[in-house]
Amino acid sequence: MENNEYPIAGGCTCSAVRYQLHCAPMFVHCCHCTWCQRETGSAFAVNAMIETGQLELLSGAVEHIETPSNSGAGQTIVRCPQCEVALWSHYGAAKERIAFVRVGTLDESSACPPDIHIFTSTKLPWVALTDGKPAMEEFYRRSLYWPEASVTRYQQALKDG
Repeated sequence: MENNEYPIAGGCTCSAVRYQLHCAPMFVHCCHCTWCQRETGSAFAVNAMIETGQLELLSGAVEHIETPSNSGAGQTIVRCPQCEVALWSHYGAAKERIAFVRVGTLDESSACPPDIHIFTSTKLPWVALTDGKPAMEEFYRRSLYWPEASVTRYQQALKDG
């Protein structure tokens, strides 16, 4: 991660919800799938994966919205109930134990640049990937790209849940 000073804070557009990350994320995805394009209204979504226990709601209340996902397992998008900005999601095998924080909602979004680009088979043709990070046509095996400490954190979060 670019920023070694944690915690770092974030929030929604209307400032009704504020949160902080107590430590660096395990890994940061830049997802180019068509589902993320549709959900964000943009070319991709940048999600910082962190243990939910390392994510603290500082103020406000959030609402949990169940939505479909490409995997078929669905996801829970956590939003501000006032401005409806998506702050983080829970999905996949980890469910509520891991939060996929929308990096754009951090006060300093540059603190969490992508570690990998995923689902580039549906990347928009005008998006150039010039950051030197791995680019996967679909998904990937965690063990091949994650630092060992992040794999350990992820496995521990699954056990703790």
